[in-house]
Amino acid sequence: MLLSQIVKELTLDQLTDFHGAERTVGGVYVADLISLVMANAKQDDLWLTHQGHQNIVALASLLRLSCVVIGGGMRCQEETIRKANEEKISLFGSTLPIYELAGRLYVCGLQPSAYAEMD
Repeated sequence: MLLSQIVKELTLDQLTDFHGAERTVGGVYVADLISLVMANAKQDDLWLTHQGHQNIVALASLLRLSCVVIGGGMRCQEETIRKANEEKISLFGSTLPIYELAGRLYVCGLQPSAYAEMD
């Protein structure tokens, strides 16, 4: 599914310049722990989180994620937005709970990217 379609379907709030509107989103990864995202998210994933600090930009750039969606009405730091624009990472916000966002993405046909393995 194209990122532009997801933004429209979920009526996401654009926080940064919109990069990659025609980029295909491969899956969805939902987590707030940076270490989990680093270990399990895949390139072209859409990352759902509550985090709004600069580390999300660094990780999205490193993993080449399609975008980051900050849900639950959480705020994003201005420095994070500035850095995301520099790195050409699309950040979006939503007042919807992460649970609902994930459900809507699933209904749209997007699958979870990965599951953390539990020992």
